[in-house]
Amino acid sequence: MSEWTKLQRSIAQVARSLDDVGFDIGRTHISLFNAVWMVVVVVLVIVFGRIAGRVGRRAVRSMKGLDPTQRALGEKLMTVTVWTVAVLVGIDAVGINLTTLTVFSGAFGLAVGFGLQKTFGNLIAGVILLMDRSIKPGDVIAVNDTKGSTFGVVSAIGVRAITVATRDDREILIPNEILMTTQVENWSHSSKQVGITIPVNVAYGSDLDLAEKLLLEAALTVPRVLRDPAPSILFSAFGASAIELLIYISIDDPENGVGNVRSDVLKAAWHALKDSGVSIPLPQSDVTLRDSDGLRVLAEALGRRAS
Repeated sequence: MSEWTKLQRSIAQVARSLDDVGFDIGRTHISLFNAVWMVVVVVLVIVFGRIAGRVGRRAVRSMKGLDPTQRALGEKLMTVTVWTVAVLVGIDAVGINLTTLTVFSGAFGLAVGFGLQKTFGNLIAGVILLMDRSIKPGDVIAVNDTKGSTFGVVSAIGVRAITVATRDDREILIPNEILMTTQVENWSHSSKQVGITIPVNVAYGSDLDLAEKLLLEAALTVPRVLRDPAPSILFSAFGASAIELLIYISIDDPENGVGNVRSDVLKAAWHALKDSGVSIPLPQSDVTLRDSDGLRVLAEALGRRAS
């Protein structure tokens, strides 16, 4: 008798011993062997799903001619397909007849509808985002919600949420469904060129032509400000205590931040206006007192106290 035959008989004997330890529920026999086999199948399904999913994603990444959006969509569909096949094969290996699951399809569908509604909603929303390319990895977006605005670069689009990297080195996870139901500003959807408006006030009586020239020169000293289109100055309004101007500039790298370039332009404008004698006024108000008997009495009382 060969060693292989002895090993087979030993394994069969152990399986029969484990199968004898159990109990019956109706026509179904539940044994220790079934429990051990189920654990083995679950482990194999998880291992197979992870390895096959990783291999599939690498295969999609190696395909030429795909842009980042198509590559991300292919990786997501490959992952869902691999895990679906692995789970169905595992169910069949355990011995569960898939046709019997139709009895529980109604209850299962109800459970999915209530318990996994958000999960499936985020999954479908992520696929739609990748297919219509409204938001892609590398885009600069601003998402408005009830707590404010989130600004950053889309670093990844996952099954459940997208990852947005902010300028202060934080990574924010935004559920895909929110991007479908909330207003989103995509600063690089068709072009990365972004216009920025910077308000500046100058005092009444200032030389506006000189102020405009100084502000334009100050804006051009900032390296990130584009020369084409060139910066421009807009007369905004006659303010309560100053003439309100707007500096309009353009940049083509919003992923590097907007607040920092606005700060650089304002700093350059401050030095240019200060060195040329153009003042930036403080808010001021004029108070007019109408003549009345009460005012005269108050003035006389203050005069007597002063004397």
